[in-house]
This record gives sequence, C-alpha cells and structure tokens, in this order.
Amino acid sequence: MFRLLAIIVCLVVANAASAETITDIASYTGADRNQRLIDGAKKEGVVSLYSSAVTDDSNAIAAAFEKKYGVKVQLWRGSSEDILRRAVTEHRGGRDDVDVAETAGTEMEGLRREQLLQEISSPVFAELIPQAVAPHRPWVTSRLSIFTAAFNTTLIKPEAAPKSYEELTDPQWKGKLGIEADDGNWFMSIAGAMGEDKALALFRKIVARNGMSVRKGHTLLSNLVVAGEVPLALTVYGYRINELKAKAAPIDGAVLPPAVALPTGIAVFTHAQHPYAAALFMDFFLGDGQGILAERGNVPTNRTVQEPPPGLTFVDVAKFLDEGDKWTKLFKETFASGMR
Repeated sequence: MFRLLAIIVCLVVANAASAETITDIASYTGADRNQRLIDGAKKEGVVSLYSSAVTDDSNAIAAAFEKKYGVKVQLWRGSSEDILRRAVTEHRGGRDDVDVAETAGTEMEGLRREQLLQEISSPVFAELIPQAVAPHRPWVTSRLSIFTAAFNTTLIKPEAAPKSYEELTDPQWKGKLGIEADDGNWFMSIAGAMGEDKALALFRKIVARNGMSVRKGHTLLSNLVVAGEVPLALTVYGYRINELKAKAAPIDGAVLPPAVALPTGIAVFTHAQHPYAAALFMDFFLGDGQGILAERGNVPTNRTVQEPPPGLTFVDVAKFLDEGDKWTKLFKETFASGMR
C-alpha cells in the first residue's frame, strides 16, 4: 500500500514537472535556471526564429547557438511588417509556428498589443543599457539602428559632408538629397527633439530649395548612395553603411544631431511550441550574440560588449503606434515633391 502510494506521488510530481507552462519557465529565477533551460531546449531540439535582421547576421548567431547547445534554429527572414502580419495571422488561424522574434521595435510593440508576447525574467538583462528593458514590457531592445546621413565618398568628400540638417538648405545640395519613404518615426523623433514647428519649417525649406528623392527601402537607398544616384541620403541605418564600407564600397556616414536610434527588440511568444529553447535563445542573443552583432557592424545594447554612442534620442515606438497616422501624413506632405 505504502509502495503504491509512493509510486503515485512520484507520478504526480513527474507530471507536474512535465506540465510546466511558458509562464513558469519565463518567470523562473532560481540558481539552476540556465541548466534547466539547456536541458529543456535539448529535449525540444529546435527553436523557430522570425527575424528581420540581415540574413548573414542572423545565420551567424544561429550557427553559434547551434554549436554551443546542439539546438537547431529554424530561421524565417522577413521585413518587420511581414513578421507582425505573419505572427498575427498564424495565431488567429490557430497555428503558432514562431517561438522567438527579433525585429523593429514598432512591430514588437504591435505584437505586444496583440498579446502574443511573454514577459521574461533573465539575469542577462542587468548587462543591458537602461532603455533596453521596460517594466512589464515583454520585448527587450536587442540592438539599435541609428539613422545616419550616408554619402557617396566619390562625389562628396568626408570633410564636405554636412554637420547639421540646417546646412542642407545650402544650394550646393540641390538634386543630391534622398530619404526613405516610410521614416515617419524618424521624423516624429526629430520634431520631438527640435520642436515640431521648427522641424517642419526646416525640412519644408530644404525640400523647396534642393528637392528630395524619396525611395522605398533602406537597403535600396543605401545601394543608390553607393551607385551615386543619391549622393546623400538622410535616413540610412548605420549598420548598413558599416557593412558596405567593409566591402570597400564608396560610402560613409555622418550622424546629424539630434541623433535618432530605432530600437530593435527580441521576445518569446506566449504560445511558443519550444519554450525552453526560446528562452535560452533570447538569453544567448542578448549575451554571446551581442559580440557577434558588434563584430558585424551592429550597435548592441549589452554594455559589457560595447557602449552605444552617447546622446541618442530613441524612437518612442508606442507613441508612434498611437500617432503614426499624423506623422506619416506630415512626412509625406513634407517630402511629397520628391516621391519616386
């Protein structure tokens, strides 16, 4: 009788352990947390990652994770908008295929509002810059895309590059300027730092005097700078400039004040099919993965790897979701004469 009771108790305990929920896993802070994640991840064997990062960067981090833990990373690469759309569509269709996403903060905030993300507790958060982790926000800033004025070094020498937006009213820039078509979040941040009236007046003056070529896609815009078709582009991501410079392309950049950074975030999904592997991958990305990102020209948020440039203005992604229609309209009205 006592032996039978003991067996029943053991089975109950085993079943309780095997029934550990994503919330249990995400909130556990015991000393054996890392080992529990590793053991669980190895049993799961795989983690599904949706990412908008440069494919080579994602592959480098995935390979390092697989080598360290023996857990396969299934990568799906898409734009930040595509990731938001796909994750929401899959969930509403009753099929949750994604475990972890790493993409632009605006879309991360969208996923949060859809209640698809799981809040996580992790010791690695203590290594990140203060702005990376917000109370009760389930996504964490993993890297920064700093809006940078990119210029073709064959056409514009570094010493002749502008030092401020005000300089762009000079006639020497006529027909030489370009901007990405969907950077209303950048415009909102610039206006917040400068003052809305001042910013609107300045950029309307720049466009009226010198024109503005408006192009769809940050990658396209940076390539057009390299080709010389757009000699100076105002909103290229800094990491893209670094990537192209490393390939000896004729491109360089200048961060014009106020310096604006778009946060990119990482998060585990509430309905992750591989929760241990998901939490382990998030820890890895914010720890070991940050060094890989830095080596590849990205701006990480882990202070033990690299401190971000001082004086950055972070895009308030929650505010942009709330006021996006206003700033998209103002952006298009301001730069519309250059639409292509």
